[in-house]
Amino acid sequence: MSVTDTPRYAPGWLELREPADAAARATAPLGPLRDLLDRRRRKLPPQAPLTVRDIGCGTGSMARWLAPRLPGAQHWVLQDHDPELLARAAGAPPGPAADGAPVTVVTECADLTRLTAADLAGTDLLTASALLDMLTPGEIEALAAVCVAAGCPALLTLTVTGSPAFTPYDPLDADLTAAFNDHQRRTTAGRRLLGPDAAATARAAFARRGASVTTYAADWRLGPGHPELTATWLRGWAGAAVEQRPELAGAAAGYLRGREAELAAGNLRVTLGHEDLLVLPAGTS
Repeated sequence: MSVTDTPRYAPGWLELREPADAAARATAPLGPLRDLLDRRRRKLPPQAPLTVRDIGCGTGSMARWLAPRLPGAQHWVLQDHDPELLARAAGAPPGPAADGAPVTVVTECADLTRLTAADLAGTDLLTASALLDMLTPGEIEALAAVCVAAGCPALLTLTVTGSPAFTPYDPLDADLTAAFNDHQRRTTAGRRLLGPDAAATARAAFARRGASVTTYAADWRLGPGHPELTATWLRGWAGAAVEQRPELAGAAAGYLRGREAELAAGNLRVTLGHEDLLVLPAGTS
């Protein structure tokens, strides 16, 4: 099976979460990433752009966040298996680079699990956002193998770690979290997803192949500042937990009513753990 067998992301959900994603992504990797890309740029002809491939790009939020934070001309290849999401990404391209240099975009409708080292020939950076937890162990191993074989660095952001922290506390938090995490690890269409185990699996897969991997906290911080996103996430989170453990349905309904009342009163805060990974080829200082 391929990643195209998984349910598609609704464009509205991706657009709703984009500001929270932008606020959560770690900025610490940008320094070493700029240094690495500057060295790669020196090997290119004058004015030639760096090539960035964003896999599982969705509506293009990663490009809109990262391209303006990197200097120099850039050429982004936005890859996804969903034509509607690619059309939205093409319709809202990133702005110019940090120094005003041009940023160009093309889209490619393709299954990321069939990515090869040849596909990455000439690619200066591979990126992905909120993707790894939707992959299987074998798919992450394959991704690591392809990147290392191509000598391509990677910035892999917003992988959920399965550790939401709620304020105020509710006794049902732990049960719903455990059920949701089991749902994220489910087997669907013959694919066993990694869910909250994905970041650790990816770190190990790249490290075994000699790459340097650095991880950064990139937590979502939800609450009154993001009321629609918080409410939408909360309903989806509890709904997935109940799908996994139907016996929680009655308790979860009361839990949601209470949490939504807390949110409306401005009292609910949720920190949702994510990790960003910066992967550099072996021998990169």
